[in-house]
Amino acid sequence: MKLVEGFSKLSKQEKINFLKDNYLSDFPEADTILHQYLNEDVKLQRLHDEFIENTLTNFYLPFGVAPNFTINGKNYIIPMAIEESSVVAAASKAAKFWGQRGGFKATVIGTEKVGQVHFTYAGNFQELNQFVDEIKSDLKLAIKPITKNMEKRGGGIKSIELRNKTEDLAHYYQLHCTFETKDAMGANFINSCLEELAKVLQERASVQLSSNLEIVMSILSNYVPNCTVKAEVSCPINQLGATKEEAEKYAKKFLQAIQIATIEPYRAVTHNKGIMNGIDAVVLATGNDFRAVEAGVHAFASRNGKYKSLTHAKIENDVFTFWIEVPLALGTVGGLTSLHPLVKLALALLQHPSAEELMKIVAVAGLAQNFGAVNSLVTTGIQEGHMKMHLMNILNQFDANAKERNQAVEHFKTNTVTHSSVVEFIQSIRS
Repeated sequence: MKLVEGFSKLSKQEKINFLKDNYLSDFPEADTILHQYLNEDVKLQRLHDEFIENTLTNFYLPFGVAPNFTINGKNYIIPMAIEESSVVAAASKAAKFWGQRGGFKATVIGTEKVGQVHFTYAGNFQELNQFVDEIKSDLKLAIKPITKNMEKRGGGIKSIELRNKTEDLAHYYQLHCTFETKDAMGANFINSCLEELAKVLQERASVQLSSNLEIVMSILSNYVPNCTVKAEVSCPINQLGATKEEAEKYAKKFLQAIQIATIEPYRAVTHNKGIMNGIDAVVLATGNDFRAVEAGVHAFASRNGKYKSLTHAKIENDVFTFWIEVPLALGTVGGLTSLHPLVKLALALLQHPSAEELMKIVAVAGLAQNFGAVNSLVTTGIQEGHMKMHLMNILNQFDANAKERNQAVEHFKTNTVTHSSVVEFIQSIRS
């Protein structure tokens, strides 16, 4: 394939032409598809174009809502951006189920975020330790121009700690810093602080230390084990089934499913993926960084040396309780929250939550999604509901017309949906 110089400097159409000529020659519909997904509003399209580099068009995801959530006595309709069938339906069903049993309760446990200056030092540790203690106040003073506005909102840098990591890597140390960023996710704020701290650390070390100190890098961490939220639901066991026996059997089986995900990593990964279906969908809809959330959540699930379920369940005194504790570094100001029109709409739909309120909402979405998934697994099985939702996707693959779609929907009300069964049905009615 042909390499290109200065690709980023080409116009959008020039980029498309290059790709058509060199990479998409066997895909004649490329130009039509790329233009089809552009926004007719020139100003809006320019906004999207400038989110990233080398933009060709827009990649759409469905933007839906899950109604009937009651969280801490307040009603919500939760926006979700996701392509996977049955996620919104499962969350909505769980919301309604628990709304009739007191709703969800959610509490923010902590909001501390972390950033680190990574550096090497081959000299005496005691000398380094004393040096860092002496300059801590100067380090905080040096970043005052960056932190002053955040401090007015109750945030800022909270601590600076020297950590000795030389047992893991020769001569490696870090300044481990904690931050409070209030309603901002705070990535740019934290990174700006860290880079200034590194600069001052380097300058002072060159004068005061007897050995060379070298900065490796300065960057926030997406592992935030002290920026966590807990969400839970509970009800008497007898509310989980039509009869006492049925309810007790269901609760026991549900509990076993959670216990399996706690002790078996192969199950835990899929279990937690289901939780992230709910969490990611809301994180994406509200303009937050779902990759950062994913990385931090999965690290949290492994924090004790073994990958485990993020959700927990118990039965005590005939009361069933199901809960999640999860790290969520989220923001409701800055970034896409003030730029993307659908993000603005999503936050308005949630009644303009603070970052802490959004943490609660997102955790509840994850818990609801997990309840829906586990509920299906221990009763009908996951495929019955999922494949019925997936039916339309299969029909779309075969360009089914309105009559064929109606016939298929009617047929599969009483028949099992699989890809092969839908293909056979379409072929039979067309023949």
